This record gives sequence, C-alpha cells and structure tokens, in this order.
Amino acid sequence: MDRLGDTGRPKVWVATSSVAEATLYVMYARSPIGRLHEKGDSMAKAAAGAGSADSSVADQLRELGVRGVLVQMAERGQLLALKCEMPQCYHHKGRGAFDQVTTPRTKWAPSPDHYPVLKSAGGHLRPENVRLAHIYCNKRDYGWRKQIRTLLAKGKSLAEIAEVLNRKGVPPAHGTNRWTAAMVRKAYVS
Repeated sequence: MDRLGDTGRPKVWVATSSVAEATLYVMYARSPIGRLHEKGDSMAKAAAGAGSADSSVADQLRELGVRGVLVQMAERGQLLALKCEMPQCYHHKGRGAFDQVTTPRTKWAPSPDHYPVLKSAGGHLRPENVRLAHIYCNKRDYGWRKQIRTLLAKGKSLAEIAEVLNRKGVPPAHGTNRWTAAMVRKAYVS
C-alpha cells in the first residue's frame, strides 16, 4: 500500500492493537518520521494537537457541569474546541465564553443544539445531529426557524417572510437592521 498517495505528501493513519490503545504514525518518503502513542480518548487530542488531559474539550465541558452527548462527542474527537457553533453567536465575550451549568441555566450556559434535524422535526440528541451552542444563541436561532417554517408552509415567498419578520420586530442577525429575502433563506438553512 502506498502511504504517500499520488501527491507525495505525508499521510497520517492510526494503527491499533486494542480498543483502549492507539498509535498515530506519520509517513514521509516511505519511512516513519513520527510516532505518537496515546491511551484511551487521548487519541483524539493527539490527532488534533491538543495539550495535556486537563485541557481536553471533554474535561472543559465536565468542569462546566455538562454531561451527555456533548461530552461523548468531545471524547470521540467530534468536538475540536469549546466554542458556540451556531451561525450567529451573540455572547459579548465571544464564542468560547460559557457559564457554568446551574439550575436554572443561564443564557450563556452550553447547550446541545439539534442540528441539522430540529427536535420539533423529529431530530434526536445523537452525535450526528448535535452542535454546541449557548442556550441564548440556540433559542434565538430556533425562534427564527420556527417562524420561517410556519410562513413557508403557508406559501409565503422569502420576501414576504422578510416583511412579516420586520413588521413583527423580530431582531435580525448581527450587523443588520432589517430582514431580507436572502437573510431569511440563510437563517432557515444554516
């Protein structure tokens, strides 16, 4: 097997001898130039170039009080950074700022967003249907989608939907004052 492929560039692959053990190899000119041996879920951190176990995304989520699918995804290397993945993030400190999970939850606490299939459309909290979000960003995005979906089902055009949203005073995305047909489409499909 040609590990360099047609490009002559190095390739990375993982060789395992057990479920809890993995070895990452980097090949160049048909000889190994690097080998990284890690245990357990550290394989994902090693592949992503992360630091010590204390700084892993899964550990950061646990420190915030998060459990469930988001931690599972981070352990599997399916979340590469602790940041809001919504198309529009509204946190004044940026995508990477999250509050501790409390009862009741604050608007800046981490939340699993059902994406691409919304919960209301039958979506489930599974890794293939989840992205990390702030509660506020998630609710705002959901509010747009719900209103847009309802108006689309009534046969309204994107321009007509923009007019309705503007008339109702629904706040548009960052940096804009009014909804447009293009913004409606982008908000609905993002």
